Amino acid sequence: MMWGGYGGYGWGMGGFGYLFVHLLWWLLLIAGAAALLRWMFGHGGRSRHGEDRAIEVLRERYARGEIDQAEYDERLRHLKR
Repeated sequence: MMWGGYGGYGWGMGGFGYLFVHLLWWLLLIAGAAALLRWMFGHGGRSRHGEDRAIEVLRERYARGEIDQAEYDERLRHLKR
């Protein structure tokens, strides 16, 4: 009985197993690269989360009476551009 080699049914995974591991490797590599790029470039610029936070702070300032309705509307319009 042969337990190794390319033609045997030994402890190896066979064709579909190697295909699965190969695809899994590429998916992990692409996901890692995407996570790295998001980490590197996600902090700069106007992200959706940062824009939401700015509107939240604007609402808080309006609620505390630090700014009036006209200034609130103007700044909100500017943030939503």
